[in-house]
This record gives sequence, C-alpha cells and structure tokens, in this order.
Amino acid sequence: MTFTKQWFTAIVTSGTAGTGGLGGRRKLKSLAGSMRCTTWAARENAVSQISVVDVSKYWGATRAVDGVSFAADAGSLLVLLGPSGCGKSTTLRLIAGLEQVSGGRIFIGGADVTALPPAKRRIAMVFQSYALFPHLTVAENILFGLKVRKVAAAERDRRLERVAALLGLERLLARKPAQLSGGQQQRVALGRAIIAETPVCLMDEPLSNLDAQLRAEMRREIRSIQQKLGITMVYVTHDQSEAMSMADRVVLMREGKVEQAAAPDDMYARPATVFAARFIGTPPMNILPAAPDIAAADQVLMGVRPEHVMLGHDIGMPLRVRGVEFFGADTVVTCAYGEATLTARVPGKATLSAGSAIRVHWRPEDLHFFDAASGRRRDDVMTLAIGDAKQFVHAGLA
Repeated sequence: MTFTKQWFTAIVTSGTAGTGGLGGRRKLKSLAGSMRCTTWAARENAVSQISVVDVSKYWGATRAVDGVSFAADAGSLLVLLGPSGCGKSTTLRLIAGLEQVSGGRIFIGGADVTALPPAKRRIAMVFQSYALFPHLTVAENILFGLKVRKVAAAERDRRLERVAALLGLERLLARKPAQLSGGQQQRVALGRAIIAETPVCLMDEPLSNLDAQLRAEMRREIRSIQQKLGITMVYVTHDQSEAMSMADRVVLMREGKVEQAAAPDDMYARPATVFAARFIGTPPMNILPAAPDIAAADQVLMGVRPEHVMLGHDIGMPLRVRGVEFFGADTVVTCAYGEATLTARVPGKATLSAGSAIRVHWRPEDLHFFDAASGRRRDDVMTLAIGDAKQFVHAGLA
C-alpha cells in the first residue's frame, strides 16, 4: 500500500497507526497492568459505543458492503470475521472515515460521524502494514500524531516515556525503522496508536504477518489490554480462531452482507446458516444430505460437528474410514458417507487406518438442521434417535 503524506497526516491526527502485527516476544502485560483504572477509555466509555446502521459502499456495480448493520458496546471487542473479499476491511475503513459511505449512517458515542473526516472521529487505527516514516526515528514516529495535533511538549514527553517503557522501546527511540527488526517495527506502530489515548481502536488484521505460535500469544495480549483499558475495539480477521478466542461479539460477513452477528459461544452452538456452521469450527461442521426415504428429505440438510461424532463398533451407522490424521491431542478421522464425507475429531490417538470399518453415533441435541434451498437454520426439526441420519422427521410433515 502506498501512503501519501497528506493521507497519512489525516490519519495520525486522529491517532491512527499502521502495523502488520504486534511482533516480538516481549510480553505486553505490563501495558495492561501499569495503566490505572482511570484510563482515558474508562473515563470516556460513554462516548465510545459504535453503531453502524444500514451502511453500504458501492464502486460502480460492485457492492463491497451492502446494507450492513451492527453495534459494538462501549468497552467491548467486536470482531468482523469472514473470508477474503467479504467486505470486512472496507467496513472498518468506513468506520474510520477512510472511505465515504454510499448509504447508511455511522455513529460513535451517539454522534453521527458519517460525514466527518478521520481526524474528527477520535479513533486510533492499526493497519496491516507498518506505515512508518523511514526518515524519522522511533520516537519521532510515535510522536508524529501528537505533534500534528500540537500537543504540548511536556505532555508529549510524558506519554512517550510511558509508552516506550510499556512496549520495551526505551533503548530504540533514537533508531530509524531500517535499524529495527520486523517485531520492533510492529511495536513502534502499536505505540503510535496507544499514545493517542483515544477510547476507540480499530485493528485491520494486525497479526496476519506473524507465525502461528506468536499469533496465539499476541491475541491473548491484545485481549488482555483491551479488557483492562476498557477500549472499544473493532478487530478485522479472516481467522475464526482469533474471533472465537478474543471477541465479545462476532459479526460474520459474506459477500458484503452480515451473515450472522452473535457472541462466539452462540455462533458456535446455533449457527444461523450453513455458511456460518462451516466457517466456525475446526474441522468445519459436517453438512449431510437427508436420507431419501424420510419425510421432507429434499427440504432439509443435517449438520453435526466433528467433535460431537463418536466412534464405536456396536451402535450407530456403519461407515468406512477414508483417512486418519493424528495431531497429538486428537485425531481427525474422515469417513465415506454415501457420496459425502463425514469427519470425526476424537481425543487422543485413534488406532484406525484407511479402509477400516467403524460405526459412528452422536447425541440428538448435537444435531443442527438447515433448509436445503436457503441454507437457513431450521429449528422445527426433531430428532428421534441417536446416530442414525434416517431417524428424524420434519415437524408437521411426519
């Protein structure tokens, strides 16, 4: 991404910063622990709620965002989740004011900010890219936004000392970005967002450039910081593990629309659509066709999560193993289910191999049913027996 000086100045005057992640293995717990309860976010919680109302963004005939509505409560972490191209990053940029809406309204703290520039929205933003000025030192990069806003020198120095200590940058303040590692550059970009002391923070896939182990570590740290500071955060990711482990509320997007908005546990337990059912969970939920000899079979799809499928030899449906993957803590077993594939995730190591004959079963309360035509959840379906896909009826059609 190319940043013009004018564009970047408009962003940092609102406290935004660019980063590709948090980087480095220094713990950020000191950041959360050293901030007193009377943080800027706690003091200004009343003005940090975010509401997006029927917002759309069109480029010609392309509808990148199409009638999206959701709300992030003050002091909460809301995750915009979805595959590439679903409109989640565009939605975040609309909240930030980096793109103009084609329709709808955006409110922050009850105030309509739809037409306001980024500098007037009182937000901080962390981008996927670093966006550090190569000719400025670490200290100058962190302080850039405060200088543009003409914050007094004494106040700038106070904030810089605190942020540098919290992020472990004290010895790096005189260096240029080219003299830093990737993790150190990421911490500088994060520091530039933190030093703004705004009650709202927007994060666009900040961990995407990190390895898997460091991503897991840093998502815990971000969540801890957000909770202890009371910041209202909107966080964009394509990784459902980040969403499920960090969010108070998840907004799952698909093709520019909201597919489902719910707390993580509700989205896992009661997915609203086939898409939501398969996007949340690893491995994804099994979606199986109904047997042709039952009532309304052509109208219903059945879903069961792999971790709810149990293996045995005495009860359940007889199936043939196609493949076995051992991951240490558990084993993923794939089986032939007619022309479809059924996946089971069982604890420990399963002593099976391709071609083995097994039986599978599950509890009736672990089943999910969806309309075959629309993919929407059907709660009017009742199960009659455990483990046999043929033994259920559609309420009113039996």
